[in-house]
Amino acid sequence: MGRWSTLGCVLFFLGLSGICTGFEQENCTNYELQFDRVYSVPGDVAMLNTTLASYDVFNISAVPYNITWYDSKTRQEISNETGRTVVRGETLWFLNTKLDDDGEYVSVLRTPSGCYRQNTRLIVELPVPGECGRPRKAGQKITKGVTEYLGCPLKEYISKLNRYNTTYFLMWYTGCALIVDGNDRYSYEYNARLKIDKVETKNQKNYTCTLTFTLDGTVGSVSESIEVSVTTKYSLAPQVRQPAGEIIKAPIGSTFSQLCQVFVPCVGKPSADFFWSVHRDLIMETNPSERVYTSEKLTRSETVPVKGVWMERTLTISKLQEKDYNINYTCLASSARGNSQGYFTLLPTDPDMRLPIGMILGNVAVLFIVSVILYYLFKVDIVLCFRRMFPVFYTNTDSDGKLYDAYVACSQPNTEGFSNEVEAFVLHTLPEVLEKACGYKLFIAGRDCIPGMAIVDSVEENIQASRRLLLLYTASTFMRKRLTSSSISNENSESKKESDRSSNMSFDGGEENYPDSRQQLERLAAMHSSLLEGSLKVILVELEEITPAQLALFPESVRHLRKKQGAVCWWKNQSRAGRWRTCMRTKEDEEKGGQLSQTLSPSSRFWKEMRYHMPVKGKRAMCPEKATLLNV
Repeated sequence: MGRWSTLGCVLFFLGLSGICTGFEQENCTNYELQFDRVYSVPGDVAMLNTTLASYDVFNISAVPYNITWYDSKTRQEISNETGRTVVRGETLWFLNTKLDDDGEYVSVLRTPSGCYRQNTRLIVELPVPGECGRPRKAGQKITKGVTEYLGCPLKEYISKLNRYNTTYFLMWYTGCALIVDGNDRYSYEYNARLKIDKVETKNQKNYTCTLTFTLDGTVGSVSESIEVSVTTKYSLAPQVRQPAGEIIKAPIGSTFSQLCQVFVPCVGKPSADFFWSVHRDLIMETNPSERVYTSEKLTRSETVPVKGVWMERTLTISKLQEKDYNINYTCLASSARGNSQGYFTLLPTDPDMRLPIGMILGNVAVLFIVSVILYYLFKVDIVLCFRRMFPVFYTNTDSDGKLYDAYVACSQPNTEGFSNEVEAFVLHTLPEVLEKACGYKLFIAGRDCIPGMAIVDSVEENIQASRRLLLLYTASTFMRKRLTSSSISNENSESKKESDRSSNMSFDGGEENYPDSRQQLERLAAMHSSLLEGSLKVILVELEEITPAQLALFPESVRHLRKKQGAVCWWKNQSRAGRWRTCMRTKEDEEKGGQLSQTLSPSSRFWKEMRYHMPVKGKRAMCPEKATLLNV
């Protein structure tokens, strides 16, 4: 077996060396005559190619082979002849074709295990007398009014020369006239094309392209002619207008549709087609029973602004699945004039956050409103609770230089507004709750004044030594005895006169107007400190209901302060909460006849409101500089 293999190789290489000059004696597989003919004219270059070196014949990459060319008429092998023939593998070149070269030429391909043969026909024709160009012409159509391109039929020659790294140049002619590049709307283009701008009827003529090159030291040329016809009907490259690279979101499980819209500039019938594709697979199914399908092609004509045809095809996915997302869906349009494509990317929709966000915002709004309402209704209780639980957040007032937590100002005996109930409230009820139960220190004029001390000095000094001023009043507290219309004068002028009259009064003597003057001084000092200086907080305590008519007779300063911060109402029903600022009289109050409540429980509503306005018993140390200033 090894000897036969060796013998086969020896015979193969002997054939390569030309010892075996005949081909008819070999039992070669005959592929007969090629269908394609090679046409030439005397003096031109002719190129013959065999198609035996193909994978359709044998594995050309794994099996060594050799090709030999023979003249069928002489049965002689054709070899390189300077200026005449060049053999390069599967190609036989005639550098200067003659009429005698017309005929069939045999190419024999030999391998170590066999051989193959094929005939190629060369036809040499004489040119038409008086006509430039080749006798046989290729036909091409160009469209009037648009830019067109002519393709030279010598592209196979150019491709072969590029493989040989051989230089060449190409020239175009109309009839016998040379076309100058860039002249009269003509220009030479890459890939052996001639560009004609704005084709006219006069461009309907014969064109010839001539390729000139040098092969094995011999300069040769070959030409091909084109018979061009101008038509008014045309179809240009299609343009995909939709989709245009957008990202589309759709919910899973829903039905999805997307339109592919293509415009073809044309006159007459468009020569273009288009399809949907996914992952390079065309979607050809048009049956709606399928999950993914396309509609039939729809067309409509357009005349303005550009003549052409719109073509549409809809892609439909009846029920979106996970695998349909995060991929590109492409609309492909193609024609002989060119190709175009457009795509879109399908993504799942974002979760609908409107309902959760709306619920959260709604709950926050409700919580805020409820919090405001609760704080308004239970403000006093909340603040008192916070003070009791977190006293460290409040400054200790023991070192602020003040002697009293509050100065109690009220009607004195023998004055309007004074009664036994008022006296009992001032001298017994207030001390019983605020001093004994709550630990506050009060200054009460009828109880804590020093005998022999001037009224003005006593009032001013003790008010300045107090952190709050409790102004207790009834409906008649600010009424004057024997008040007539002729005695009403300016409040500031009257106050000044009474202050002057009181400058020499003392607590051990009694003029008739002494108590009334004390009350006036207390009110003036309190209003001055509260409204002008802002150094003292006044707490208004209403001991009985005040009607609008009675309120109108109050001093303007008292009315202003009552409107600004309200009053703590002793007469008010203690069971009603959250209405101390309005001081509205209830039906139960009317039945009681406005009599004062005698409750002494610090947890009642009235005392909670009093404690709310009183100074806070904090634990945080006061700044030394602030304490020093207070003691000055």
